[in-house]
Amino acid sequence: MASIEKLDWNDLRYFLAAVRSGTLAGAARALGVKHSTVGRRLTALERALGAAVMIRGEHGLQLTPLGEKLVPHAEAAERSVVELQSQSISEMARVRLYVPTGLAKPLAPYLPQLRRKHPDISLEILSGSLPADLHKGEAELALRVGPIADDTLVAQKIGDLAWSLYASPTYLVRHAAPPDPRNLAGHELLGFHSRLAGMPGAKWIAEHGDAATVVLVYREIIDMTAAAVAGVGLAVLPCIVADSEPGLKRLTPEILGHITLSIAYRREAALARAVSIIIRFVIDVMRAQIRM
Repeated sequence: MASIEKLDWNDLRYFLAAVRSGTLAGAARALGVKHSTVGRRLTALERALGAAVMIRGEHGLQLTPLGEKLVPHAEAAERSVVELQSQSISEMARVRLYVPTGLAKPLAPYLPQLRRKHPDISLEILSGSLPADLHKGEAELALRVGPIADDTLVAQKIGDLAWSLYASPTYLVRHAAPPDPRNLAGHELLGFHSRLAGMPGAKWIAEHGDAATVVLVYREIIDMTAAAVAGVGLAVLPCIVADSEPGLKRLTPEILGHITLSIAYRREAALARAVSIIIRFVIDVMRAQIRM
């Protein structure tokens, strides 16, 4: 008896096409191949099963008893393949993008355009101050600020985030804007949690804020931005976040610091069409705003 390992499951597709069309020529047209290819595939299937599944006659194809028994099994295999493909496409079309808090807002105006162009892609934006673990599957993509130490990830540099000094009109009613951002004596500042000590804003305050009063400390840029809008104090913020905030005024044209912005992902994740599209989308949108 022939070994079942010799059976090529793809031959079942040719078998079903032949059953449904009733002729080799009809099956060939349905599959877009030569009729000799269909005949060769049927012969291979019969060789693997050790018996004939179809009788080729001048009036078409006729199933043998084995062929009739094979039909429901081949149809079940076909349904399983179609279901698996559908699930695979569904998973590939869902892309999770991790974004540090505060950096989701610059993407928002461009999301309708992405949706119109790629309605089949479902983009899920995850936001937080702790980086997502891409190796554990917490996201497919991640925006990363600063150096990326994990050399097993692909990291594409988007650009450098510029930082500057901002305040709200409410704050400026109480305190005149400092003429020199290096002299913040007498001012109230919004400080950074120790976890954000590497951010340019935290470094600037550490170097130039000794004579000022740090009134509140934040671990989330989005919370610090909201406090600055409310007039709580001066804030050194990423320009990509603060320049688009109508409740804030930039107090100096000077750039007070830079930090690298990259998009990171596992190499195999980018093989999915949806993931590669989102990578390009994020890079284009963020680069355009960094250069504004």
